[in-house]
Amino acid sequence: MGAADPDFIVELFSGFGRVAVRRMFSGAGVFADGLMIALVVDGVIYLKADDGFIPLFEREGQVPFSYKTRDGRRTLMSYWRMPERLYDEPDELAQWARLALQVAQRATAKPARGTKRARPSRKKR
Repeated sequence: MGAADPDFIVELFSGFGRVAVRRMFSGAGVFADGLMIALVVDGVIYLKADDGFIPLFEREGQVPFSYKTRDGRRTLMSYWRMPERLYDEPDELAQWARLALQVAQRATAKPARGTKRARPSRKKR
């Protein structure tokens, strides 16, 4: 049993609330309220993060998720390795998961890159 087991992940996040675990590519996504708040790859949990949340990971000495590509290495700054101590601290894990959910909510509220916000129409009379 470990971080790759969906039942373990659901139990681990139970202090936060209900989560769903869905298989993705070579790992799994952890979803809350329909939003992905964590990524699980090779038994390691990475929480969704943004500029406001990343300093907490950095203080813990954690790193962003990265993977090998044919032409090198790619890093996703939006998912950071969850500190090991949170596996034994359900209340604190719940706080970090709430922050990850807030990051996911903010990310969905932003327009996609390259798209323009709709302007109010100016009708001529």
